[in-house]
Amino acid sequence: MSKNNELPVFTKWIEFLKWLFPITAKFPHKARFTFSNRIDNIALDIVENLIEARYTKNRNEILRHTNLKIEKIRVLLRLSNYSKFISYNSYEYAIRKINEVGKMIGGWIKHGEIK
Repeated sequence: MSKNNELPVFTKWIEFLKWLFPITAKFPHKARFTFSNRIDNIALDIVENLIEARYTKNRNEILRHTNLKIEKIRVLLRLSNYSKFISYNSYEYAIRKINEVGKMIGGWIKHGEIK
């Protein structure tokens, strides 16, 4: 899929991941196998879900599952902030980006079309 044919929601999520992975790589060793790996894996699951939803006619189930994964990342990042693995500014930035993608997915579900 060329960059021009990518869904805006997919592009926004990839941009978020470019920011996220270097952040989670800096988590302390004690959090690397719990928070960091979990956040990274869920974030990659979301990429896969967006690809599947793009090429599936019955996408609502996939998109609802994606919304659930987005909520999991929100909670894990909040806990990461409480535990001082990420700064409040990083947490705030992440939540803004995640909320933006969540709204796009919600619109896609609501209208049944690619957003």
